Amino acid sequence: MIQIILVLFLAYLLGSIPSGLIVGKTFYKVDIREHGSGNLGGTNTFRTLGVKAGLAVTLADILKGTLAAALPVIFHLDMNPLLAGIFAVVGHTYPIFAGFRGGKAVATSGGIVLFAAPYMFLTVIVVFFISLYLSKYVSLSSMIAGITAVLFAIISGLVRDWDIPLLIVVLFLAVFVIFRHRANIKRIINKTEPKIKWL
Repeated sequence: MIQIILVLFLAYLLGSIPSGLIVGKTFYKVDIREHGSGNLGGTNTFRTLGVKAGLAVTLADILKGTLAAALPVIFHLDMNPLLAGIFAVVGHTYPIFAGFRGGKAVATSGGIVLFAAPYMFLTVIVVFFISLYLSKYVSLSSMIAGITAVLFAIISGLVRDWDIPLLIVVLFLAVFVIFRHRANIKRIINKTEPKIKWL
């Protein structure tokens, strides 16, 4: 039991690593929390610092989710890796290393899916970029990606075997991501949400 608690705490700490803050301050001398949406995630990094910084932060945030989900396997614990992944999402959203002001959990959630269901991850990535190309809205594409993951889990269950823990987790993550984007939804409706210019 102690080992499980320690792994979950470590997963939270992994998620709490503020990739956007580190990249912004180290390479650009900019605190991205003072710009754009104020979030530490990849979207605000793209908007504030550009494509290279945005890609670096997004990849780092994905890796946080993947590594956190892998912790139970690394330490040979009898627990579902998805649980550790969720703690990384909590850490990313409410990071102890950045005043509990983090990102919107999209990339870190993707990292969990990458570890648990690689084909789902690939499908979600393709849908995300198609949506991004058509709409130019990162926020909308992120929410569509979350919904895609849920649909993938349901269709996989109907065609093959049900993975109930995976379905529950991706449903939770999709709802959480949409909840975190509620301000973006209002801006999309009002046509004030910023669009990307690099795709």
